[in-house]
Amino acid sequence: QVQLVESGGGSVQAGGSLRLSCAASGRTYSTYCMGWFRQAPGKEREAVAAIDNDGSTTYTDAVKGRFTISQDNANNTLHLQMNSLKPEDTAMYYCAYAQFAPIASCRYVSGMDYWGKGTLVTISS
Repeated sequence: QVQLVESGGGSVQAGGSLRLSCAASGRTYSTYCMGWFRQAPGKEREAVAAIDNDGSTTYTDAVKGRFTISQDNANNTLHLQMNSLKPEDTAMYYCAYAQFAPIASCRYVSGMDYWGKGTLVTISS
């Protein structure tokens, strides 16, 4: 079992920044990918950014140049630095983990094995 706990959400004005964190615990493995997903009310959950055990990253076009995914503490903590936030970034943000998975798996909700409960991000105009 892997437990994921997100933090860092909040309410900021457009143009502001937030830094989300995800603490992972439990039985993890050397080969994995982790990702951030988001879901706005009435919308499907979508991938935002992902990173694998080698540090390779991928981003959805909507956040390229504004968001940065990273990991630290021996790959047990995931971060998402969000800059130049827009109202359309408003959503519940979820951290997810996939065991023995390439980064491609972290582009899809169906590819993930474990999920956090989410942290809410609200961007006002």
